[in-house]
Amino acid sequence: MANDKKDEIINLQLDLIRKMTENNIRRLSDDIWGSARTAANPAQAPQKTQTPVNPANAAPAKPSDEHLIKASDGGDGAKPAEPEEKLPEKENIDDLRRELDSYIGLESVKKEVKNLINMAAVYKMRRDNNLPTADVSLHMVFSGNPGTGKTMIARFMARVYHSLGILSKGQLVEVDRSGLVAGYIGQTAIKTAKVLEGAIGGVLFIDEAYTLTAKTENDFGFEAVDTILKSMEDNRDDLVVIVAGYIDLMEDFIDSNPGLRSRFNKYISFDDYSPEEMTGIFDLQCKKSCYEPDAEAKAALKEYFTAVSEAAGEFGNARGVRNTFEKILTEQANRIAAMETVSREDLMKITKADVDAALYPKEA
Repeated sequence: MANDKKDEIINLQLDLIRKMTENNIRRLSDDIWGSARTAANPAQAPQKTQTPVNPANAAPAKPSDEHLIKASDGGDGAKPAEPEEKLPEKENIDDLRRELDSYIGLESVKKEVKNLINMAAVYKMRRDNNLPTADVSLHMVFSGNPGTGKTMIARFMARVYHSLGILSKGQLVEVDRSGLVAGYIGQTAIKTAKVLEGAIGGVLFIDEAYTLTAKTENDFGFEAVDTILKSMEDNRDDLVVIVAGYIDLMEDFIDSNPGLRSRFNKYISFDDYSPEEMTGIFDLQCKKSCYEPDAEAKAALKEYFTAVSEAAGEFGNARGVRNTFEKILTEQANRIAAMETVSREDLMKITKADVDAALYPKEA
């Protein structure tokens, strides 16, 4: 009977890891970059269960994927919002400001976003009071390495603009080149237009936008850009476009078309994370998932994040932290599977052996 109970606990633990690994990284962006308002307190974890709280089964904290429509990678682009589709509710702007402050790192980004919030709020108040408003462009260029929070902030801005009444729906439609460009003449404009149709009322976020203007033979990326520019003009009161990518490549992208330069005049640069910020993100992830690294594990992780921060872009910044967390959970499960008896504390504890096995695997 005891062995059956042990096997049940281990299977639950392994199932937790499987579900966390299979989840798309974007579905967990709030966990990755760390909003303090959703951090779990391990001391408050339910005492009735023998296993940690499974975040894969928990109700999603805002912002969730209710706010995001993912364009198809190889199909017809983004699906327009159906009437029955649940769209984001308007939120209190002060609550959104506090949420922004709670994110780990992103200090320069937070400053720029606060400026945008203030500008948009005053713009809305002037419009509501029948006062003249300047022709303000809300389209943005996000530049930085992978894993620095660009998608998360794009989703956050969609919520802000919707809550201020500037955008009618507030959804985020995320797409890259494959969701916009087709392989034959005339198809790209149709494919891109369908994506744009789904984005009206919200934010269209184009990741690695510079790939649209790669100068290759028989390339239709420029056709997608022309279609996007036309929609930005036709729907300028209810569509925000955010383009993102590496710093140098985004400069080339904006310079590739005079229409891009005239419509994108707000630039936000996302810096790489420091070792302290990476450690903070890992600690927050542990708290949310009811794990507790011991002192030696914490020291090993601090040393590791200090080393990888020298090439944070290659490591993946916060995304790399998430991958590190998942690797360590796998090794913790392997260790627990070999134990004769397993307690609740064992399931929560992360040891230096778990960290070493995950980060410095021995060759078979």
